[in-house]
Amino acid sequence: MQNTARDLSRPTQIGLTLIAGGAVATIYYNQPLLAVLVAEFGERAALLVPTASLVGYGLGILFLVPLGDALPRRDLIVRQLLGLALALVVAAVAPNLAVLTLASLAIGVLACAAQQAVPFAAELAPDATRGRIVGGVMTGLLSGILLARTASGLIGAQYGWRSVFWAASVVSVALAIVAWRTLPRIVPGQRLRYRALMLSLVHLVRTQPVLRKASLTQALLFASFNAFWATLALLVEAPPFGLTAAGAGLFGVIGVAGALIAPYSGRYSDRRGARPVVIAGSGFVAAAFAVLALAGQTSLVAIGIGVLLLDIGLNGALIANQTRAYALVPGARGRINTVLFTAIFVGGAIGAFAGSRAFLYAGWPGVCVVGGLCALAALAVALLDRGRTVT
Repeated sequence: MQNTARDLSRPTQIGLTLIAGGAVATIYYNQPLLAVLVAEFGERAALLVPTASLVGYGLGILFLVPLGDALPRRDLIVRQLLGLALALVVAAVAPNLAVLTLASLAIGVLACAAQQAVPFAAELAPDATRGRIVGGVMTGLLSGILLARTASGLIGAQYGWRSVFWAASVVSVALAIVAWRTLPRIVPGQRLRYRALMLSLVHLVRTQPVLRKASLTQALLFASFNAFWATLALLVEAPPFGLTAAGAGLFGVIGVAGALIAPYSGRYSDRRGARPVVIAGSGFVAAAFAVLALAGQTSLVAIGIGVLLLDIGLNGALIANQTRAYALVPGARGRINTVLFTAIFVGGAIGAFAGSRAFLYAGWPGVCVVGGLCALAALAVALLDRGRTVT
């Protein structure tokens, strides 16, 4: 398989960016709708629906994304997006909580088309600009995560929760058309069997120390991130702030500014290597929790600054870690992506749990301790990493 700039035209870049953002957004649309879903289906909806979509996404990353190393990624993306549209329709017409939960699980599994788009961009990009290209596609993915809650809340408030899933299904079909028309169809040079693909994940972890370090630092940073976001609404909806759920969700818009750092992080990683960017990103996340600890309980401005620092740090480090990881084994970028994001998801789950428990027992200062310690641990790993990380 040849890797040429010709394969990565401007329409292809835009298509991959839209696919990454549009696909990943579908697993977050349910979150602003939980109060309405509870009113219709009962209290269990608040637990089952968002959990099913996130668990499904993790399963998709683990079991579907590696297929991109053995089958044409364009075909996989198109099929997943069409399947995603169907799952969204089922959610839109769900007559009971059981159907909605199963549909949410399917939405999560198929939404991992977003994680097919990112290694596809790395595969097509020239070596000298891989970081910048990956950063651009990740800007779309991160913006999809951050804006999904806002869009869902606005549409749901005006037209009802089912309209959100109907609209998302139409978008998924449109993205499938975009994928078919803008992405090149490239057949991988080797056709590995599925069992061999999955077993090779263990081999990659064992033989690639850079991948292990990238996965560990990013998992720790995502633990910090989720410790904050899992408890933010509890802070700002209580006195002295008294915001509504919609008001709490608007902090996600601030995070979009942080997502825009991704291409610049990629450019710097292309020129100077990943390690300085990971160190800086970890430092930004640690600084965010310092600000949040000092003034987060009394100032919405301080919370906004914390959100901005947190997103800049997390996203900058993520692009750098992806850039160096994707350069390790060119024919295994899908599996590398699986290892990296499986670690990130595990870290995020631990961070959300630890943050929630800390808030319960120690309030907001406890959350800041959990988040700050995870960020400092990531910084320590990056500082101690003296190996070759320039990609």
